Amino acid sequence: MSEESASRSDWPRALRWYLGASFMAHLVWEVLQLPLYTLWTTGTPREQSFAVVHCTTGDVMIAGLSLLAVLSVLGRPKWPAADGRPVWLATLLLGVGYTIYSEWLNVSVRGSWSYSDLMPTLPPLGTGLAPLLQWIIVPTLVLWIATGRRPWTERDVAIT
Repeated sequence: MSEESASRSDWPRALRWYLGASFMAHLVWEVLQLPLYTLWTTGTPREQSFAVVHCTTGDVMIAGLSLLAVLSVLGRPKWPAADGRPVWLATLLLGVGYTIYSEWLNVSVRGSWSYSDLMPTLPPLGTGLAPLLQWIIVPTLVLWIATGRRPWTERDVAIT
């Protein structure tokens, strides 16, 4: 089997691992950051549980659609064995961009949720630091898990 055809067969495996690892990492992140939202003190356990499940589901959808959109534009037959940096950077940009928009829309415009006094925010839109870091750290971690290589490296560097 040629290297190109072997890499192509890794796409489905990498996507499955990416989605599975995204679910787990985003679930943990959502639970840990819950005290940074007012729901922590105002919501019932049922409302908090619903919020965690709802937000985790949305996170996985955003993560999966971001990666698929990036791969449809930048993906090459060598991915995930190579060409990780452009895919990683573009996936981060989509996730971070959507997060900034979504946090602004849902906190400032719709009032769908609100930050507690514990949430550090970044000007000028007042985006919460925790969700912003989530969309830098989680996709980086799960791309590393899914591809078996550090996504920010240009050359192929396997995890040993």
